[in-house]
Amino acid sequence: MAFLELDGVSKSFTVNGKTKPVLRDIHLSIQQGEFVAIVGFSGSGKTTLMSLMAGLILPDDGEVRLHGERVTGPSPNRGIVFQNYSLLPWLTVFDNVKLAVDQVCRGWSQDRKRERVLEYLKMVNLSPAAQKRPAQLSGGMRQRVSVARTLAMDPEVLLLDEPLGALDALTRATLQEEIEKIWERDRKTCVLITNDLDEALLLADRIIPLTAGPGATLGPSFIVDAERPRDRRAIAKGPEFKHLRRELTEWLLTVARQIPTAAVAASATKSSTIVSGAAT
Repeated sequence: MAFLELDGVSKSFTVNGKTKPVLRDIHLSIQQGEFVAIVGFSGSGKTTLMSLMAGLILPDDGEVRLHGERVTGPSPNRGIVFQNYSLLPWLTVFDNVKLAVDQVCRGWSQDRKRERVLEYLKMVNLSPAAQKRPAQLSGGMRQRVSVARTLAMDPEVLLLDEPLGALDALTRATLQEEIEKIWERDRKTCVLITNDLDEALLLADRIIPLTAGPGATLGPSFIVDAERPRDRRAIAKGPEFKHLRRELTEWLLTVARQIPTAAVAASATKSSTIVSGAAT
């Protein structure tokens, strides 16, 4: 039995009386401790897919299951990190993380809760910023708070919805390394949504592209069979990574040809990494 499973999942939304299919016939099985990356163009339904796994929305058809049990709503056992940091601006870094701990550790003493918050702030190298507020932090630091808050809930599944997409290249690379270290330590089941193929190659055991929307579905799995920790330079120049990147790019280029020209142009604005990779 798969640890996390999507079985024949489809989802549509109705806008101005018109029904728009977003995802169709999604079949996905993820094993416990696996790190899976989902890639695709803007508008292909990646965030909808993540919201279905989180239980924030429910499928029109099919089921999402964890431990074989149907997902019927949000739960602390599925923690999600969004691209926008979703921090409460009037609370300190410590209190933003403690808010999550208070929800899942209600029977704990205040001292034990404090220790847990400090443990996860230390894990993301934010101990010195514990008493600062979000407005006093850089974008990268805010995202670290968001990651710490989610991890402090000790979810069974960590859902990462393009968490690094808004960051500069240097900060993004640093946080990629932090995410890899955290995964190595706890081996939580992770699902990452990303538009960056190199990010997927660095972090994932398996990369799965989405077809073009509307009504997107999952393409084939591309296995990243490489030892960890992975060397960023090897990903840039290593022959095995070059081969895998080329296969992914060719598959995505085929998808891009199926998207109307105007849609490709709009998608390129938000998905420049994938589109530029496909163009080469």
